[in-house]
Amino acid sequence: MKDYLKLLRFVKPYKGMFALASLFMVLSAIFDGVSLGMIIPFADKIFTNKKIIIPAKMPAFVNYLVDKINNTPQGVLLNYMILGIISLFIVKGIVGYFQAYLMSNIGQHVVKDIRNKLYAKLQTLSLDYFTQKRGGEMISRITNDVKLVENAVSYGSTDLVYQTAQVIIFLFITFFLNFKLAVVTFLLVPLIALPMIKVGKVLRKLSKRSQEKMADINSLLYETIIGTRIVKAFNMEDYEVGKFNNVNYDYYKISIKSIKRLLMLSPITEIVGVLAASIILFWGSKDIISGKISFGVFGVSLGALLSVIRPFKKLSQVNSINQQAVAASERIYEVLETDPTVVDKVAAGKLGDFKDKVVFEGVWFNYGHHEILKNINLEVKKGQMLAIVGPSGSGKSTLVDLIPRFYDPKKGRILIDGMDIREVSLNSLRQQIGIVTQETILFNDTIKANIAYGSNIASQEDIERAAVQAHAHDFIQHLSQGYDTFIGDRGMKLSGGERQRIAIARALMKNPPILILDEATSQLDTQAERIVQEALDSLIKGRTVFVIAHRLSTVRSAHKIMVLEHGAIVQQGTHGELLDKGGLYKILCSMQEMQK
Repeated sequence: MKDYLKLLRFVKPYKGMFALASLFMVLSAIFDGVSLGMIIPFADKIFTNKKIIIPAKMPAFVNYLVDKINNTPQGVLLNYMILGIISLFIVKGIVGYFQAYLMSNIGQHVVKDIRNKLYAKLQTLSLDYFTQKRGGEMISRITNDVKLVENAVSYGSTDLVYQTAQVIIFLFITFFLNFKLAVVTFLLVPLIALPMIKVGKVLRKLSKRSQEKMADINSLLYETIIGTRIVKAFNMEDYEVGKFNNVNYDYYKISIKSIKRLLMLSPITEIVGVLAASIILFWGSKDIISGKISFGVFGVSLGALLSVIRPFKKLSQVNSINQQAVAASERIYEVLETDPTVVDKVAAGKLGDFKDKVVFEGVWFNYGHHEILKNINLEVKKGQMLAIVGPSGSGKSTLVDLIPRFYDPKKGRILIDGMDIREVSLNSLRQQIGIVTQETILFNDTIKANIAYGSNIASQEDIERAAVQAHAHDFIQHLSQGYDTFIGDRGMKLSGGERQRIAIARALMKNPPILILDEATSQLDTQAERIVQEALDSLIKGRTVFVIAHRLSTVRSAHKIMVLEHGAIVQQGTHGELLDKGGLYKILCSMQEMQK
């Protein structure tokens, strides 16, 4: 119950609408009871012209109504009843429409709110969260899990209120008309409720496993769609199909287990109901023969009892829907309740315009127990270029990721103009930093939107100026729609060099004083590298640059070159100084010369 109430927190902003919908549902259930009660005057008075006999003691207004019906001529009563039926079902239809519309509206609002909250939360989480989670799994939370919550709100809550109201009303009718029937009905409730509760617990566990398998499916889809070129290049289509079939079959097995348990509830409910009805039919027939009860009253009593079975069956389905939704909400709350590891401090200051230098003081960093950086001490003054080189896995990318606080050091600190970057707001820090990486990240939007990304007030003139500086203007003009050309998912409609130049134009638009270049030309051919390098030269002018170099020939002009090995600084100096000293840098240069 606690977990279900937590699920219903999503409905809290719409509690007024939910209360109105619940009122309509209760009214609709009352109309169901009234329509069942209409059988009595038809069976006892209109069809057979016999008096209505109710064995139980009735309130005064009910006795008055029964006497009135008993003393009304058949033809007149028939006219009243036909008009009453038409009026009742018109009102019932209107009430049913509004309750269904309101609950569907609430369900769609909840889906919208949850997806908005999840997406907004993902944007606040630190980079380490995304290194631990699969992209497909996060997509599954926003799509599949949220859909299950919608089912619980739109359909589960509707049936929970409506069917419960029906059970209460039909039990009331049974108790009201025939006490013996009521006793049998109350004995029926636990026989149906116990299997519902037991199956519900199993369904919740199975549902959580099912959602995890759906996350596996989404993750596999995401990976193979993103990596479709590699799949085809290595002739791995059949392998990936087989892998997908296995994951999909696992999902099928869990789903069919849930279905089997859910389907068990319907026959159990019906069997218990038929047994109870058989007992009541035996008792009731004797009372009709002895004249203790009229046929119409008995028929409605039996109908009310049998009518309890249908909402119980529905409630068993509601229980399964709600259990699945509770499992989904646990996964949703797991995201919503995750705290980012990199956050602004209370009353964090604002980092002003960069004026002096960036300093690393005794910086250590590790992923879990794996040590990445060890006692990094360095200083880069304004306008200088620091080249960071070293073997793969030496910690180069991690080092530059610490500057915009994608991660925080485990020990030590990083200072910009003498201020610890953990003491200033993330927004003001990242405004000072531009990044161009070897894996160019572009969005499925226009070229203009990609260049102006993060610059909401950029004019067309500003965008074109940045493109010219990035050596991108010429090729953009030759595209079908120029700057308004959509570039496809991850910019796939462009070549690698064109994508990189768009990324450089984007960095130029931001005009950051501190620039990080993470092997920005390593994946390009010679001609594309030359063009992109010219664009980078435009970008670098007048900025403080941290450049990770794969091709050492591109960093000979750096003010300082820092050599990393196993997370530690092993050499520092200019290109000439490091060659004279020998050591790892000279070895790396020699290896690249041999590869030419």
